[in-house]
Amino acid sequence: MNFNRFIKNLLLPLLLLFCSIPVFAQSTIVSGTVTDANTKQPLSFVTVAFNGSTIGINTTDQGKYTLRTSRTNLTQIKASFVGYKPALLTIVPGKTQVINIRLFPEAQALQEVTVKSGKKQKYTNKDNPAVELIRQVIEHKPQNRPEAYDFVEYRAYDKLQLSFINVSTQLAEKKFFRKYKFILDNRDTTLVPGKSLLPMYLDEKLTQNYYRKNPEKKRTVVLGQKSVNFGAAIDHDGLGQYIKHIYADVDIYDNNIFLITNNFLSPISNSAPTFYKFFITDTVMVNNNKLIELSFTPRNTTDLLFEGKIYITQDGNFAVQKAELIVNKNINLNFVKSLTVNLDFEQNPDGRYHLSKSDILADFGLNKKKNGGIFGDRTITYKNYIVNKQLPDTTYTKEEPIEVSDEVKHRSDDFWEKNRLDTLTTAESKVYKNIDSLSKMPSFRRTMDIATLVLAGYKSFGPFEMGPANAFYSFNPIEGFRLRLGGRTTPELSKRYYFETYGAYGFKDEKWKYFFSATYSLNDKSIYKFPQNYIRASVNRDTKIPGQNLQFVQEDNFLLSFKRGENDKYLYNDFYKLNYVHEYYSHFSYALTLSNWTQSPAGSLYFIQNANTANANTIHSLTTTEAELQLRYAPHEQFYQGKIYRIPIPNTYPIFTVNYTQGIKNVFNSSYNYQNIDLRWDQHILESIFGYSDISVEGNRILGNVPYPLLNIHQANQTYAYDIESYNLMNFLEFVSDKYVALKIDQHWEGFFFNKIPLLKKLKLRETTSFKLLYGSVGDNNNPNIHPSLYAYPVQANGAPITYGLGNTPYMEGSVGVENIFKFIRVDAVKRFSYLDHPGIATWGLRTRVKFDF
Repeated sequence: MNFNRFIKNLLLPLLLLFCSIPVFAQSTIVSGTVTDANTKQPLSFVTVAFNGSTIGINTTDQGKYTLRTSRTNLTQIKASFVGYKPALLTIVPGKTQVINIRLFPEAQALQEVTVKSGKKQKYTNKDNPAVELIRQVIEHKPQNRPEAYDFVEYRAYDKLQLSFINVSTQLAEKKFFRKYKFILDNRDTTLVPGKSLLPMYLDEKLTQNYYRKNPEKKRTVVLGQKSVNFGAAIDHDGLGQYIKHIYADVDIYDNNIFLITNNFLSPISNSAPTFYKFFITDTVMVNNNKLIELSFTPRNTTDLLFEGKIYITQDGNFAVQKAELIVNKNINLNFVKSLTVNLDFEQNPDGRYHLSKSDILADFGLNKKKNGGIFGDRTITYKNYIVNKQLPDTTYTKEEPIEVSDEVKHRSDDFWEKNRLDTLTTAESKVYKNIDSLSKMPSFRRTMDIATLVLAGYKSFGPFEMGPANAFYSFNPIEGFRLRLGGRTTPELSKRYYFETYGAYGFKDEKWKYFFSATYSLNDKSIYKFPQNYIRASVNRDTKIPGQNLQFVQEDNFLLSFKRGENDKYLYNDFYKLNYVHEYYSHFSYALTLSNWTQSPAGSLYFIQNANTANANTIHSLTTTEAELQLRYAPHEQFYQGKIYRIPIPNTYPIFTVNYTQGIKNVFNSSYNYQNIDLRWDQHILESIFGYSDISVEGNRILGNVPYPLLNIHQANQTYAYDIESYNLMNFLEFVSDKYVALKIDQHWEGFFFNKIPLLKKLKLRETTSFKLLYGSVGDNNNPNIHPSLYAYPVQANGAPITYGLGNTPYMEGSVGVENIFKFIRVDAVKRFSYLDHPGIATWGLRTRVKFDF
């Protein structure tokens, strides 16, 4: 596996735990336990609220509650539950206090109950007023969304903060940490009762937002953005973008809510009555408007569903006025101890409601039983909401730059004091200065340098870094023991110039291999920043197995040195390439490539013309010159942006790719004319409680008369790693074609079945299934049995075939697997369904993949 790329995919999401979600700065905090006055047993789902407000919460399974507010006019709390007398208790504003509540059963209810059976009454949707109410909410969803208006504008303030939880107060007194005392002493003990928070990351963004219905257009103007800076080791823009993907904006009116890389079914989705239980638990008055408190729980607590409550207006709009969404503890989520979403809505002049505040709070940790971890906090505050006021067309249509300008990133402290729509706590206000001081400390820089080497495999020397470490040593049948040393430049040398190189030596073939590339950005930004616009020249001489191009691995990775079966058929490749890549803000891109490629057989591989005749001729090398055009459209694509790489963030939009390659004869010793046309569609599909699937469909056609090394040598995999793009039970060089269609489906069930089995549920295992189909053929014009001048397909020493043209039967393989083993490992049992009579194949096998996921 490509350990370097894997570590990046692992480290960066872990670093996001070093910066995510929202916080409250309340001065009145009330907590306690609600119990039955007679039985002394804790009561769950009791509504506890500040009297005269909509600020409230349901008690947990243990009867616990915690309320917070900054309003000083609230002096009482009220506890209410069906079948019990409401309790009204006095509190002290501005204090942190513990108030335990005892509720007494309604005596009159006892005389009205007729006991028919000892069985608990079964929940049903039929004749259930709570279900009828939620169906009204679902029916009125379109009119309650902002998109119901012709024009909308508002201002939004987005605050993203991360803190370490319960760091020992003695740590600052230890000799090694004394220099960091200014960081360790900046604590907040008021935000979360019982937790001491050490803020370490803060990001703020102020935006002006516009919406027009017809023709539909959304525009966001960034007015100010401010973030902590840990120095050159971390790309802060990319990190912030990845975190926003993890903690996406929550729209309760959507059928699905995307959080922590998972898709949760909204409690007011169209299918909510099928998956949730609903209960009317209270009514409250807010500004002379009567609201119904509707509590909900999952029918199956292991599904990706929320529990909590929503307040529904009784003005005929059936709008959500407030919501509390809690991820229940039984859901199969990694590292998430608790996650709560609080939504508040304000009334428009026309009587409808708009979202005024969104809070997402999360508690992360490797072990849910430990007190430590990371507390994430994201708050979005919405103000200045104006509806149906038309502005000039340019207000909605003007394209905004992808990158925020330096002016916007360096707004004055006075600007933020005047324009923040929320406040910073005392501890938060010190974060910027503290992290700036930390990033300048030599000891911190050394620590980050060591972390980069250990986790990413590169050792930095400022403008140049050496690596990757996992490719330093490998072995194969052709080169034997192989050593490699390489590196690349960093933005500290230049944002516009980028160089990458390596040298390798095989002790068995006693040959040097090398790679060098030079890249120049044409738009005055890093070549890895969207939108790309660069030109690159490269030269490469190295070994390669025909048809192997593993998605997430490098061939000289040490772990890939281990393979099943025979694999001594290699190529020496000499590549000379010139690339031009141009991306547009619309996410359409094109790439032009000119290349000259020489293939020389190595090991037991050979190129022979007129085989089995007196005119048999061994070919020592095959040279081709190609011109390639790639067109790609990936709407709304986003990336986790590193300093010198980027990783696509999956979304639900399809990706379309078209490749056209023209082989040009008699140019730089090229021997063949041909055309290669390839069409591909990829899509990441979210399926709510059923998980998600990755699907790709591809079609290809080669026109011309070419030998098998220039045909499609289908991507096989004889390693023990599970590769998404490869056929994991196909042998190297086993199949070639000049036309084919391919289908690949990789389904992740996210524990939908395993969560219903007690042992597997406890282990947090998740199930996967996959299926791959390849259907194609080799035309008569490219068949060496018909045209002996073409290269003969290679055979074994005993004459048994190695390479086949795809026939009328498609190649098929499938797998069932278990992922999330130790939270990182996926193991698949792979089965091959066709061409089982080919010699030397594996009909089934176990394959492993390392993958980080929540």
